[in-house]
Amino acid sequence: MATKKAAGSSKNLTDSNPKYLGVKLYGGEKASSGAIIVRQRGSKILPGTNVSMGKDHTLFATKPGIVTFGSKRKINVDNTVSVKKVVHVK
Repeated sequence: MATKKAAGSSKNLTDSNPKYLGVKLYGGEKASSGAIIVRQRGSKILPGTNVSMGKDHTLFATKPGIVTFGSKRKINVDNTVSVKKVVHVK
């Protein structure tokens, strides 16, 4: 006879907190100095004029202005060409 009732353990009950990634200011919107434009994992979108990148790849405005998005041809290490998105503040 068992002295304890059988009980299983479940491993998938915990959940991580949301990270709130994505574009915070869209094209045509006003950005003040230091305003966060994009929160991202990795450099999917590159910084352009008057935009800088933080250590967690967050893009923020360095000067006040209007947010615009564009594209840029980037040559990779293996000589393949990829088109990357770029954000500017003008």
